[in-house]
Amino acid sequence: MRNVDIVILDLFLPQEIAVGACADLSVPVLEKMLARAKPALLPSEIGSTGTLEEWLCLTFGVARQMDEPIAPITLMADGMQPGTGYWLRADPVHLQMQRTQLSLHPDVPLNADEAAQLCASLNTHFAAEGLRFFSPHPQRWYLQMESVPGIVTHSLAQVAGRNVQSYLPKGQNALRWHKVFNEIQMLFFEHAVNQAREAHGDLPINSIWLWGGGQAVEHLARPYTKVYGDSFLAGAFAQAAGIPYQISPDDLTRCVDDNEGDVLIVWEGLRRPLQQGDLHAWRDSVQRLEQNYIAPLWVALRNGRIKQLSLYGLNAGVAQRFVLTRSAVWKPWRLTKSLTRYALV
Repeated sequence: MRNVDIVILDLFLPQEIAVGACADLSVPVLEKMLARAKPALLPSEIGSTGTLEEWLCLTFGVARQMDEPIAPITLMADGMQPGTGYWLRADPVHLQMQRTQLSLHPDVPLNADEAAQLCASLNTHFAAEGLRFFSPHPQRWYLQMESVPGIVTHSLAQVAGRNVQSYLPKGQNALRWHKVFNEIQMLFFEHAVNQAREAHGDLPINSIWLWGGGQAVEHLARPYTKVYGDSFLAGAFAQAAGIPYQISPDDLTRCVDDNEGDVLIVWEGLRRPLQQGDLHAWRDSVQRLEQNYIAPLWVALRNGRIKQLSLYGLNAGVAQRFVLTRSAVWKPWRLTKSLTRYALV
């Protein structure tokens, strides 16, 4: 194997919460890796949002359309073909009024029947406008239309836990889609599915989030021979590029030993705890990262089974890269520092 790239979401925290979250957190191998690595500048196309979507599009050679065209790529991973139409992700969400703002909660659990009923209502309501909704996965919905909608959107990950008013679609047709957004909220307000959910103590699906629009993408780059991780999105890109994808095995050394070419590992294990504001769970996840990913990769690099290891830290609005070669492993004079010192300003 030559090179391993590992992408980690939400490893570095904002300063205001990093001190408490990282206090007495024992991750000696990760700290050693960061201290001995060489920080590297990312291409100018990365870093404006620091999102996984942006990073994957650049890495796999996917050109931005109005948005990063995530919808047609994940649609194929969900078993459908995009054809010639324009697609948007239209994911079901729960909006919660908090003082003077609407906060968005993604990944609300619901079943396939609930998703199908809600999408059927959307299709009935918007049939005259030529909008068609699909729910091949209960938590991943899609909107198909024949023409480009003329809007720029923000990814679901960017908006999670934030005020949606700051992230509504922009562009020449933005007002039309703000109206669609409002109509959907009214349609779902007294929907039978939501009444049943609330009766059982479940959060209602009271809106959708439109993002990741584009038309079919062909001929993705193939920068890796295999992709590993826990990321549906990374798996969708690998599938579209014709690269094998596998959930990371318990013994990560197999990822190293079974591949001669370059390998990508994408780990999203820190994202959900951070979005939910559960810093205890975030700390537990960092320690799993240390034990299951960082420590085995460090040993493989030290033993010469990896030529170069690059760690990408992707956070809201910030993207960083740390490059570690085998020779850098043997530089103990580069003193370690706690994760708190890497906090985002």
